[in-house]
This record gives sequence, structure tokens and C-alpha cells, in this order.
Amino acid sequence: MEWYLPIIWAGLIATAVALYVILDGFDLGMGILFPTTQEEARRDEMMNSVAPFWDGNETWLVLGGGGLWVAFPQAYAVIMPALYLPVIVMLLALIFRGVSFEFRWVSKPRHRMWDLAFSGGSIVAAFAQGVILGGLLQGIKVENGEFAGGSFDWLAPFPLLCGVGVVAGYGLIGCCWLMMKTEGPTADHARRLAPGFLIAVGICAALVSIWTPASFERIADRWFAAPNIYFLWLLPAATAVLGLLAWHGTRQGRTALPFFSTIGIFLLCYAGLAISNFPYLVPPTLTVWDTAAVPAAQIFLLIGTLPLLPMILGYTVFVYWTFRGKLKEGEGYH
Repeated sequence: MEWYLPIIWAGLIATAVALYVILDGFDLGMGILFPTTQEEARRDEMMNSVAPFWDGNETWLVLGGGGLWVAFPQAYAVIMPALYLPVIVMLLALIFRGVSFEFRWVSKPRHRMWDLAFSGGSIVAAFAQGVILGGLLQGIKVENGEFAGGSFDWLAPFPLLCGVGVVAGYGLIGCCWLMMKTEGPTADHARRLAPGFLIAVGICAALVSIWTPASFERIADRWFAAPNIYFLWLLPAATAVLGLLAWHGTRQGRTALPFFSTIGIFLLCYAGLAISNFPYLVPPTLTVWDTAAVPAAQIFLLIGTLPLLPMILGYTVFVYWTFRGKLKEGEGYH
């Protein structure tokens, strides 16, 4: 097997997941922020700020999940039975969120049910994504290359902590998005909420950073054994600096700085998880090479995937460029 093909596919899937978390994060963040205000104008402005983007953002989730299925079929066959329940809950919540996004507008003024569906779907989807991440990180029981655990192995303190952390993270990036894209009362409301979400993210990130090396020897060896310890400390240090920038940017009324600082925090946390677990795709037993499809299948799929990626990226950039600038109160996509 060409050793580099699984690396390429792992990189593509990791990139797709990172883009999904960033782009759909502030989208889900709108639903997480919905219960913080009862003002109709504020809620309308929250939804309008993401209306041109939200459906395209989920392209990256499809690419990540589909890429795992076709490029790493054994990993897919192990991960899905282990995490079927949170995955199904996540997908159903995303459906509720997506349907309510459109139906809320056409059902006014009798749209309270759709408000609840939009908010509940966003919160549940975010929490389920964190549980899926935590369930994967804590390890999946594998015997003879097959899943050998229980259906509720994911229902443990560490995955639940990750679920809370993802909800807080999406809420934070949602606040930062509103500060950047709106003005007036909506931006002020987001600015008041952002410090609380930032503190929650910092607490969850610190707990995960302590929990993982304390519980998993392989992760402790990766971070604290020489020579890694001499340069990997830069990652949490940079994360802390970005957290301070986001905090001061919010307090000073900056618009873009908190958003991009938060994106940096997400990316550095994501990089830390990758450093902790690579080359395992199914920790702690199956690597990217163990679970990869045959080289001919990977090459065939790359022939179709690589030309499409610039098209997807180009469309994404075009949409964000077209709808750049701040959203005025009363303006909207609908």
C-alpha cells in the first residue's frame, strides 16, 4: 500500500471537519443564542445574518462523513456502531434546525414552535457533535478489527464534558459572528454574552487538556516526553494568547478581532487533538493505514474529489464575498 494515500485522505477529511466546525459553528451558534433574547427583531437579525450561508456550510460535513466511508471503510464500520445513537440524534437535530429555518419565516406570526425547533435542534446537534468527538477520543473497544463495545459506551463523563464544550464554543463563535456582522442592539447583546461563553470554553478546554493526558498514557507520552515537551507547550500558550485577544477585543468593542481569535482557538484545539491521537483513526488501536481502502479505490476517489474541492471552496468564497459587510436592522435574506 502506498503509505502516503491514507495521509492525503486523512488530511482531506480533517480539513473538511475543521471547515465544518468553523463555518457551521457560528450558524449553530445562532440557535444556541436564541433563548438569550425574546425580542423578535433580535431573533430575526440573528437568523438573517447566517441565512445566505447556513445550507452551504453543511457541505463540509457531508464531505467529512462521506470521505471516512469511502477512504477508511474499516474505521467507518467500527465508529458508526460505537456512536450510532449520538450520530442519529445529531442528524435528526440538524434536520429539525434546517426545516425550522425556512418554516419559521412563512409561518409568522404563529412561529413559536419553529423557534423552539431551531433553538433545540441547534443545541442538541452541537451537544451531540461534542459527545461524538469525546466518545472517539476516549477510545473504542475493538477486537479482531471489529467493534466489540456496548451501545452506550459514549455515555460517560468525558464525552459529556466534550458535548458541553462544543455547545459553549459554538455559542462563543456565534457571539463573535454577530459582533462582526451586525450593529446596534443585536451586536451589543452578543458582546454582553461573549465573555461568559469565552470563560466556559476556557474551562472546558483546560479540563480536557488535563483529563486526556491523565487518563491516557499514550497522550501523556506524546505531550510530555522529550523532545516533544520542548516545543508542544507553544500550542496551549498560543491558545491562551488568542483567548486574551478575544477577551480584550470584545471589551474594547472590536468587531473582527474576537471572531478571528476564536477561529484561531478552534484550530489550535483541533490541532492539539490531532497531535494527541495521530496516527490513530480509531483510538487506541486502528491507525489510518490499518483502516484504509485499497490504493486503487483511494486513487479513483481522489480523481473525483480533488477537482471538486476548488469548486466548493470557490463557491464558498464567492458567497461570503457577495454577502460581506454588516447586516442592517430590518434587512434580510428572506
